[in-house]
Amino acid sequence: MTLVLDRDLKPLLNSPRLPFIARRIDAVLADEKQRRREFYAQIDEDDKAEFINGEIVMHSPVRLRHNAASGHLYRLVSSYVAVHRLGYVGFEKIMISLTRNDYEPDICYFNTARAATVFPDQMRFPAPDLVVEVISESTEQRDRGVKFDDYAAHGVSEYWIIDPDAETLEQYHLVEGDDSYRLVIKAMTGQVRSFAIPGFEIPVRAIFDAEVNQVVLLALLAPSS
Repeated sequence: MTLVLDRDLKPLLNSPRLPFIARRIDAVLADEKQRRREFYAQIDEDDKAEFINGEIVMHSPVRLRHNAASGHLYRLVSSYVAVHRLGYVGFEKIMISLTRNDYEPDICYFNTARAATVFPDQMRFPAPDLVVEVISESTEQRDRGVKFDDYAAHGVSEYWIIDPDAETLEQYHLVEGDDSYRLVIKAMTGQVRSFAIPGFEIPVRAIFDAEVNQVVLLALLAPSS
């Protein structure tokens, strides 16, 4: 990735306009930093909002199928993580603050070591180990675009994109030694096994089917023999 980046930047680095471009970038980032401070001062716990590339993005209420899919998956992940004491699982309004942007993913998971660094009154959090975004018509471009790139750049090792309309799951895993994702599966059925959460494996249908979800939940909570 570094070699590709260097190659892509070479025309800019060799340009006599580079100092002018750099000053313009500095000015844009300084203005963005001020907007971000104002964003932090304006929002409260009742808001569902993100700060992306200098703009505040307010989220509208979601449809039932979106809420059901995220709720089903959160129930499974959070129960499994709690039973096995594997860290912490955030839901919907946990703000992930990266270098430039702030996101509120549908679900995020912090392993034991990362979870130990946060405290009860914390409102902004570092990059987690797993992020799940349930896409909608209004969010899909960001979920597949700037967020996809940003999560990878900040070392989020696993990224799930759930489409509640098509009832599909896309599982992405960070390429070792790189900062880009590879697609592991895109499926409506079958099993998905997490890279970030040790031992967590569920049927894809458990995300979309309430009855399957209940069966899987009971199995996850059952005492191991």
